[in-house]
Amino acid sequence: MPTSVELIRSARLSSLAEYAYAATAPVGARLIFLAGACPLDQHGNTVGRISYELQASKCVENLIVVLEAAGASLTDVITTRVLVATTNQNDLIQAWDVVRSAFGSHDVPSTLMGVTVLGYTDQLVEIEAVAAVLD
Repeated sequence: MPTSVELIRSARLSSLAEYAYAATAPVGARLIFLAGACPLDQHGNTVGRISYELQASKCVENLIVVLEAAGASLTDVITTRVLVATTNQNDLIQAWDVVRSAFGSHDVPSTLMGVTVLGYTDQLVEIEAVAAVLD
């Protein structure tokens, strides 16, 4: 199924960022607003309690499950926000590398943020996303 998301880049902006600077969805697209994907297993346990990489991976896995339930996939995502509970930039990069790798060539506009705390015990990573699909 082709994606309805168009990623926008500009040669007038730095190519250092590993994502498109904007994205659009065509008129008539159905927007899907996802709750933050958390690193929880089916029993509500936090996965990878001390690992930014493991938590980011579980967040992506859970994000994919919810997207599928909504009739979408990662290539339908139009934007993400990756929240990482840390004050250390290296921790942010560890989480980001996992997320960036999961999206592959579909490098959606993204925001990577360090935050003081997240909602679940031992939670280090959360991924918010919006997707767009044509029905």
